[in-house]
Amino acid sequence: MDIDAWGWWLIGAVGLGIPLVLTAMPELGMFVVGALAASVVAALGGGIVAQVLVFVVVSVALIAVVRPIAARHRAGGTGHASGIDALKGRQAVVLERVSAADGRIKLAGEVWSARSLDEDQVFEPGRQVDVVDIDGATAVVM
Repeated sequence: MDIDAWGWWLIGAVGLGIPLVLTAMPELGMFVVGALAASVVAALGGGIVAQVLVFVVVSVALIAVVRPIAARHRAGGTGHASGIDALKGRQAVVLERVSAADGRIKLAGEVWSARSLDEDQVFEPGRQVDVVDIDGATAVVM
């Protein structure tokens, strides 16, 4: 049984695809694509040097481009703040006088206890303030 070069590249792609599925290592998927590209070169009559060169270039290019993008997505999570992090930076309305000691604000439709960031600042009811931090159940505003 005589198998053409493109067939060997396809066998190699399948051989790399099996551990890809079993281990979920995305790098193996990039090698699969490189092997498929080399198979196309072989089917078009390219020599062994061209086939290997295409395999290496495509595989390395995919790893160089896709891995940093995937790492950014993995590290960044969803990109949306949630919980108290979503409240930082939002505006609120003062309901009861806010000083460095205490006060009440309406933040995201809820009433929160609040205190001013600067000890000398006092905010009167009706005024808009910015939430700079959440300290326990108290919003720190300015």
